[in-house]
Order: sequence, then C-alpha cells, then structure tokens
Amino acid sequence: MTVSVVTVTYNAAETVADAVRSVITQKGNFQLDYHIVDGGSRDGTLDQIAAFQDRITEITSGPDDGLYDAMNRGVARAKGDIIGILNADDRYADDRVIADVLDAFEATDADGIYADLDYVDARDGETVTRRWVSGQPGDFRKGWMPPHPTLFVRREVYEQHGLFNLSLRSAADYELMLRFFHFRGAELAYLPRVTVK
Repeated sequence: MTVSVVTVTYNAAETVADAVRSVITQKGNFQLDYHIVDGGSRDGTLDQIAAFQDRITEITSGPDDGLYDAMNRGVARAKGDIIGILNADDRYADDRVIADVLDAFEATDADGIYADLDYVDARDGETVTRRWVSGQPGDFRKGWMPPHPTLFVRREVYEQHGLFNLSLRSAADYELMLRFFHFRGAELAYLPRVTVK
C-alpha cells in the first residue's frame, strides 16, 4: 500500500521542519509518497525542507494561484492509493497516525477517514488551546465538516469526483468534502483519536 501526503508551503520557514519531520518519521507497513508544493517562498522555507530532501518524493517551487491550487497540484502528482494533505503549520500527533488511518480504512472499507485535531499554542507547540472532537459524520447541510488536515481519501475518489474548486476560495475544502461525501455518496468513517496538532 502506498500513502501519499501533500504539504503546501509558502513562507513557512518557522514551522515546516516540524511538519515534514512528522510525515517522514511515520511507522507502519506502507510506502510513503511525499510531495511538497511550494508557492515560491523567499524566507528560507526551501532551506528548511532541503535537510529532508532524501525522504521527500518531490519538491516543487513556483508561483501558484493560492493554497487550493497548490493542493490540487500536489494531489495530481500523488501516486498513492490513499492521499492526505498536511498543512505546513500542522504536524502529525505521533508516529502511528498513518498506520492507524490504514487500519481504519481496512476495518471500515470507507472511502475517506477523518479524526480529531488539537490546536496548540504556537510558542511551545504542545499546550492544547482547543480540541476539535469531530464525532460521527454529521449533517453537511448545517455546516458540519471534518478538520481537513485529518482527512485521508482514496485516490479514486479524487479521480471520479475532481479536485478543489478554486473559484470558491476559502470554502473550497468544505465544498470538496460536501461533494465527495454528501452529494456523491462516498463513504466517510471516523477514527476517534487526535491525529494532527
């Protein structure tokens, strides 16, 4: 099984090393396909990433049309059976996140797995300031959505139902999940644990 993770960056020198380290240290029975899509950073982001380049499948850098355009580029390059997107200022909570996500896919046969997320104090990266307990799939029509950094999706869902809609700007992640899991009927399952900080 191959798992793709996409991290998009733009002037993220202060946080990107923690994000990358949390991906490349994941343990489990899978092949990692890791893509970093940078928007042309000028603050040393690429220098931070370079320290890990032997563990990263592909690093690209250049102008884009914003966050969701960069995510679309990363998903289009991803070769994995399962695809997750981790932001440059997020990190996986521990080294068993991907293994637990794969176990959840196997146990549920779902098309997407999501989990809980901790917001942490930027000063120490550990003090929890808010816990997003996602719970069971709710009603998308009332604005419910899983935290998108915790979401892993089977690649065929992207192939069948498309990528982020750039015209929707900050609502693109909500619309993508609404399209996949509400209107198109892909199965969504909840993993009851914190996977992202």
